[in-house]
Amino acid sequence: MKKKQSKKNISKKKKKNISQTTAFANLETKSETIITPKKSSSGIPKYVADRMARRIFFTAGIPTILGMSVFIVSYIIVTRNIAEIPPSSTIAISALFFLLGLAGLSFGILSASWDKEPGSFFGIENIPMNIQRAKAAFKPATQNFDENS
Repeated sequence: MKKKQSKKNISKKKKKNISQTTAFANLETKSETIITPKKSSSGIPKYVADRMARRIFFTAGIPTILGMSVFIVSYIIVTRNIAEIPPSSTIAISALFFLLGLAGLSFGILSASWDKEPGSFFGIENIPMNIQRAKAAFKPATQNFDENS
């Protein structure tokens, strides 16, 4: 069994007293010496992301805006007694535009060219290659390494 230390023994131990300014100065000098290694980004290049954003705006943004505007146009037509529109048709037309926007979102991402040059207007030739890239991104890293070797 260990002996209990008396209070006298504890007080005899020297404590290291450092002023706050010294402690913060030491902290700053230590933080400057730490060098963080730069990681190479394997993400989507900026020019490809910009190209995707433009395609998504046109292929998904416009149908989504049209899907929301169906409600407004339907409301105006019904309140001014121009025509009698059943609510189910308003919802169906709006849902059609939203589904078209969802398909446009996928098309905008998959049709963007990863080359420095923009590629064709529609970019249909890029879809199979981008689908392969997307599948490879979800595979474990060991499988991707085996395929490339």
